[in-house]
Amino acid sequence: MASLRLQRIAKRFDSTTVIHDVDLQVDDGEFVVFVGPSGCGKSTLLRMICGLESVSQGEILIDERRVTTLPAAQRGLAMVFQSYALYPHMTVRQNLAFGLENLRTPAREIQTRVANAARMLRLDPLLERRPTQLSGGQRQRVAIGRAIVREPAIFLFDEPLSNLDAELRVAMRNEIAALHHRLGTTMIYVTHDQVEAMTMADRIVVMRAGRIEQVGAPLELYNRPANRFVAGFIGSPQMNFLGARIESARDSSVQVALDAGGTTPPIPVSAAGAPGTAVHLGIRPEHIVLASADAPGIDIPLTIERVEQLGTSSFVFGRTQGDEQVTLQIAGQRPFRVGEPLIARLPLERLHLFAGAEGERAMTAGVTEH
Repeated sequence: MASLRLQRIAKRFDSTTVIHDVDLQVDDGEFVVFVGPSGCGKSTLLRMICGLESVSQGEILIDERRVTTLPAAQRGLAMVFQSYALYPHMTVRQNLAFGLENLRTPAREIQTRVANAARMLRLDPLLERRPTQLSGGQRQRVAIGRAIVREPAIFLFDEPLSNLDAELRVAMRNEIAALHHRLGTTMIYVTHDQVEAMTMADRIVVMRAGRIEQVGAPLELYNRPANRFVAGFIGSPQMNFLGARIESARDSSVQVALDAGGTTPPIPVSAAGAPGTAVHLGIRPEHIVLASADAPGIDIPLTIERVEQLGTSSFVFGRTQGDEQVTLQIAGQRPFRVGEPLIARLPLERLHLFAGAEGERAMTAGVTEH
């Protein structure tokens, strides 16, 4: 096990900077997930940690030991790739042992480590098969086993589940989380799937355009996003955003007038803005209630455009008079119909306000965890 520290890490390709001054501390035994849209730099950052990409600026420290210029083989890390990267002509047993053989590990030690990894990942019946005789999930378990036998200080995962179908992804998520619980080893995991991040991570690192937007526990990011980007990226379906302007402001509260019509009662804020300032009002689909509900808030007229009945809940997609789309998640099965009017109530205690043209910062402290 080991800790990891990144100090002002940057990566440049010619004149293009793809990673900008990243600072991050990963504690010993943590499961940290890098998440963000395609092209945000999360895989590049992982490859820099591993030593597969050079660092243009900054320092990488593992257990406070500087490894910035060390070759990948000397960093004590193991990486699991999206493509599995198994040797097709070798059996599972040979794939698991190959890296140790290259390190000239004693044969008895190799045998013990391979047996332990096979037992842990339920690969015992597959040891004499070749990769072409395995399912996608089995191949991914072999790739993880090949990392385990090296007994690394830190495990690195680069979108390891993206090639699997939805059902198998859920099963493998559980297996990797259970593996972390058993081994207690530091793990850094890259994904574009925020559901994977929410269900697996001790802490999530949200990235955009080579920069870290926010770092925190899953529910901290969900309930108290630092800006509109994080609020929209974490959560499925994503948070609703409505255009608004500050109508009046006091030291610790503001009233906002929505572009869709109506003015809110005073909303507590951590930092007030000047009247007339454009803001974005955010609310998650599951926090919107029907106007008949006994909850203080602001009512928004909608026209229903689409309904998805999932059995345990109903997703209602409506449009405001100002042509903004609003998604509601209503518990149970409801007889909503396309084209019908609907009054949605936005409870005050569930509202988020984001200041700036792009919602660069949160004005509210966030909602209470339930």
